[in-house]
Amino acid sequence: MKKTFKMTHPKLKVPRLVEAIKYEVKKYIKRERGKVLPPDVDFWDFDCRFGVDEASSDVIHLSAINKAISQAEADQLESFYLEILVKPGHRSKKPREDRQINLGDSVIQSNEKEE
Repeated sequence: MKKTFKMTHPKLKVPRLVEAIKYEVKKYIKRERGKVLPPDVDFWDFDCRFGVDEASSDVIHLSAINKAISQAEADQLESFYLEILVKPGHRSKKPREDRQINLGDSVIQSNEKEE
């Protein structure tokens, strides 16, 4: 989705318009996540950009879209550009670190090899 949203409407007030924009974005993300995954893909990931226009848009995280839209409302922007592109995602294992777990007076080492 590459779209410039207008924050003015002849009949709708700005708060209702912002809710409608957020709903449209949520609906798009849900629709894209529901598509069938290719065999070597773990999940659908998204590249997101937000700005006043396409040329000045910055990369943001998917979870920051609603905050960015709310900030555009607070700044009373007339319009803003939002780009959400779907891409295949691959899970990676986090490296396990040796941790110590304190239980009262005893200390337990995690990641010890048990034989």
